[in-house]
Amino acid sequence: MSTRREMPGRLLRLLSLLQSRNDWSGRELAERLGVTERTVRRDVDRLRSLDYPVTGTTGTAGGYRLGSGTNLPPLQLDDDEAIAVALGLVGASGGGITGIAASSMSALAKLEQVLPARLRPQLAAVGSAAEAIPRPDVPQVDAGVLATLARCCRNHEIVAFDYRSRRGTDTPRRVEPHQLLSLTWRWYLLAFDPSRDDWRIFRIDRISAVAPALHRFTPRELPGDDPASYLKESFALAQYRHSVRLRVALPADEVPGRLPLGSVVEPDGPDACTVRFSADRASLIVQDVASLVALGADFTVEEATPEIASLIAEVGARLARTFTP
Repeated sequence: MSTRREMPGRLLRLLSLLQSRNDWSGRELAERLGVTERTVRRDVDRLRSLDYPVTGTTGTAGGYRLGSGTNLPPLQLDDDEAIAVALGLVGASGGGITGIAASSMSALAKLEQVLPARLRPQLAAVGSAAEAIPRPDVPQVDAGVLATLARCCRNHEIVAFDYRSRRGTDTPRRVEPHQLLSLTWRWYLLAFDPSRDDWRIFRIDRISAVAPALHRFTPRELPGDDPASYLKESFALAQYRHSVRLRVALPADEVPGRLPLGSVVEPDGPDACTVRFSADRASLIVQDVASLVALGADFTVEEATPEIASLIAEVGARLARTFTP
């Protein structure tokens, strides 16, 4: 019998495709591999003869699925892919996911063992020379919750969970998950909530008791241009407990990239703009205003909640006293 070492490149590519998702039709595999469906059937038979558990699927045209088994295909990565995976594992160890640091380093060690010999020195160099420093202020996300949500996103499967609001109230939710998003070290779920007939963004560190409902759904048309843009726009439009609006002596197109996420910038003539910050904590608003001060442009406070106005004035007075000769 042929061994894995003797397997031709097309069989390895076929294995890679079968691993990338649950189900494939013969036509899709033929198009990806640039062969006929008859050749795909023949290659599938060859994989089965090598004890790979490739099963047939039912449906209009039928298809194929790589089942569970002890025989795993050899890992095929080119140089850039190997480095990308290694850096991704190192970066993942930096925080945001509970217990992921040890798992990332363990996975890196296992990856080194199954890669071709020529790639192992590069992988070992990344593992020994790179380190991600965790951020203690980032809320931790359970890796199992992330994995379950990711699987439901991929399979278009309804998921139920309990969600804790900013005020600490837990409510049961049943949603159609679409996309996991990571932004500024935090994880979010973009999903459609049928009970509210609208799209929602959930912070994953506030999600618990996750349970797939074992019911599929038909994906809906996404809001906005893409999930990432929708997330950023939602942050910008959100209204929290504290807010402040300022007029800044800079053109609007020179400001957004230098301000924190969620800032709303609107033009106010050719040489000025207005900037709005909103947050649940007053200290965050002060930090946002400080980031605006760092731009070096003149600005005036046009609107602010009383607590914010008082706090900004107090911080400004303290800084003036501290740095006055």
